[in-house]
Amino acid sequence: MADIRTRQINKGTIKSLDKAASAADRMRVTYTKTKDRAESMRESDDNSPVSYATDKMRNAAENGLSTSEKATRALVSKAKVKMKEHRIKSGYAVSADASAKSAEEIASIKTRNFANKRQATRQIGRVRKADAARRYANERLVISSEERMRKAAKEAVKETKRIGKATIKAVRMIIESMKVLVQAITAGGWIAIIAIVVCCLFGAAFYMFGDESSDNYTPVSAQVEAYSAVIGEYADKYGIGEYTELIKAVMMQESGGKGKDPMQASESGYNKKYPRKPGGIKDSEYSISCGIQQVAASLKASKCKSPLDMSRIRLALQGYNYGNGYISWAIKRDGGYTVENASIFADQQAKKHGWSSYGDKQYPAHVLRYYPYGSYNYGVGNGVITKVAAQQIGNKGGKKFWSWYGFNGRVEWCACFVSWCANQCGYIKSGTIPKFAAVQSGISWFKAKGQWQRPGYRPKSGDIIFFDWDGDNSADHVGIVESCNGRTITTIEGNSGDMCRRRSYTVGGSMIYGYGVPKY
Repeated sequence: MADIRTRQINKGTIKSLDKAASAADRMRVTYTKTKDRAESMRESDDNSPVSYATDKMRNAAENGLSTSEKATRALVSKAKVKMKEHRIKSGYAVSADASAKSAEEIASIKTRNFANKRQATRQIGRVRKADAARRYANERLVISSEERMRKAAKEAVKETKRIGKATIKAVRMIIESMKVLVQAITAGGWIAIIAIVVCCLFGAAFYMFGDESSDNYTPVSAQVEAYSAVIGEYADKYGIGEYTELIKAVMMQESGGKGKDPMQASESGYNKKYPRKPGGIKDSEYSISCGIQQVAASLKASKCKSPLDMSRIRLALQGYNYGNGYISWAIKRDGGYTVENASIFADQQAKKHGWSSYGDKQYPAHVLRYYPYGSYNYGVGNGVITKVAAQQIGNKGGKKFWSWYGFNGRVEWCACFVSWCANQCGYIKSGTIPKFAAVQSGISWFKAKGQWQRPGYRPKSGDIIFFDWDGDNSADHVGIVESCNGRTITTIEGNSGDMCRRRSYTVGGSMIYGYGVPKY
């Protein structure tokens, strides 16, 4: 019985040794996986603080697992040697003392294995925590980088849009120039063609390289462009094919290309089909036909010579709005269109018919903002306001100007005069010049817009000049620059001795406070 029990103990010992070996294998596998994980983490970012901490924990785990494995292997080897000795000596006969000793060793192995396993588990847990911290840090780094990239991208998009808009406007300008050229060639007239070629080249360069007045040009809407073919057909039919772009500008001002009467031609004498009242025409093509006939008649009455004959185009446009009766009246009175006579005619007609208003006093300016050549200063541009001002020279007391502003009694009216002139040109409505009665208010407006120049500046026609007569560094008078030859400035001023006068000053003179420079 004792032999049998001894054999059972020996079998049990062998099983225990096998379990210890199996535990060592599992420890080795765990170690390998932990090492691989740590190696992959190290390769992703070897220089980060998280990587340093991870490596420390990995090394600790590695050392712990190595020690455990070595100890286990030594015990297993020792036990195997003992078993071999027993087999040789007694053929599986082992004394009770030896069995007891083997059992103690096995128990010790199990205890050590358990302790080492717990230590390794704790180390692996620390590695996993470090791994999680590392992943979180990397994710935040990526997110932060993405946020910076998105911000940079947004700024880049803004700048690209700004540059893109300028480029698109320039390209459009060139395209419109070519359109007018082609139309002129089709219509004939080589003098006009030569003028157009020059203006196309000049206008494109002007637009690309710097005149800020070109910013006043606004392309027509997509709705208007959709009528291009129809407009071209009827323009050719009525003999004004080269004025297609001008017709588009008229349509843009009248309706933006919307509705059944896009040319607002219901009240035209050429409307023979629908009621002659606002909105009477219910056929867009018929409206275009009637409107173009009216434009053709106005251009003919104005004796317009080309799409660049801007003074006569203004006369024709105002005639389109008022009726051609205005054209003959303006030619007889002033030789053509002026902002002032357009205003006078409207007031006369409103009084005659008992209406509160008559037409649009600034109709040419409103239309020409949509015309490719309406922004350029072909003897007009910012010279318009000086012409309006010159017509007021000799006015005494300034009641015309300060009462227009809204005052019930006389005030110092130099700024009221400038504002009145600007309003006659449509510059207040367009935001080109402010409406102001106090000199300092005008200065503040120009400075806020970044449109201010110091006294030594050489002004241009249409600039607003401010004076400091008292020499106290506070402006107290304002006028309009008519011209500057480099040394001498000629101005037109209201409330100069209570009159509208033309005066002269030296560039950089001590009485000059500065200049407002409108973007005409």
